[in-house]
Amino acid sequence: MSNRYAKYETFIVDYPEPRILRLTFNKPERLNALDRVGHRELTYIWRDVDDDPDIDCVILTGKGRAFSAGGDFDMIQQIVSEENVRHAIWKEARDLVYNLINCGKPIVSAINGPAVGAGLVAALLADISIVGRSVSITDGHTRLGVAAGDHAVIIWPLLCGMAKAKYYLLTCDRLSGEEAERIGLVSLCVEDADLQERALSVARALANGAPNAIRWTKYALNNWLRMAGPSFDASTALEMLGFASSEAVEGLAALQAKRPPSFPKGSPV
Repeated sequence: MSNRYAKYETFIVDYPEPRILRLTFNKPERLNALDRVGHRELTYIWRDVDDDPDIDCVILTGKGRAFSAGGDFDMIQQIVSEENVRHAIWKEARDLVYNLINCGKPIVSAINGPAVGAGLVAALLADISIVGRSVSITDGHTRLGVAAGDHAVIIWPLLCGMAKAKYYLLTCDRLSGEEAERIGLVSLCVEDADLQERALSVARALANGAPNAIRWTKYALNNWLRMAGPSFDASTALEMLGFASSEAVEGLAALQAKRPPSFPKGSPV
């Protein structure tokens, strides 16, 4: 097998069966939160996956009780306070979404616990998303004080419809795994104990299928997402604009203090 993944620190890399690559977020003591290195690796590993001739399918999951808690507080603080970091993360946020969309290999996400930020991006942009029954899903951007960027605008309305997308993205309300499946936000909801085996079973079927037919079907279907590219690009720009605002300062402080935010009122926008 290729050693192209040896440079990645963020994942446990293994091959549960021939031609199936499994990437497991590997910071369970931090709920698999991503620092700057982790965010960059999650963004660009899909280019290596796309170029890897030894695999036909990928499983993405998390070690321990979380899938991935997204960016850690240190990285979020840097985005809020440092303009150059904000610009770099803006580029990575765009590249992450487009790299997932353009990766030719089918991706299966086994969502075993909390999935936030970039973790939720990868979980929901996977071609087949499978969630454990006990898992709840939320997009917390507006609670943090920034626009729902990174992936929500490009795919939530397509998966679950505009009415549900607006409700969950504006309110940051939580969805159970069962509700996420019911509204179409994820592909499947299964018992927690069955999650990894079901993900492997789906990956096995994909790996044993006609590779070009599967990849070309994925490519064609993802043109729906490519058509939403301008809306997505606007959302990421507005998200980063929000990180430079007083709302993000208060949102981050509230999260760190584990209290409700008190956002400033009277915006002219």
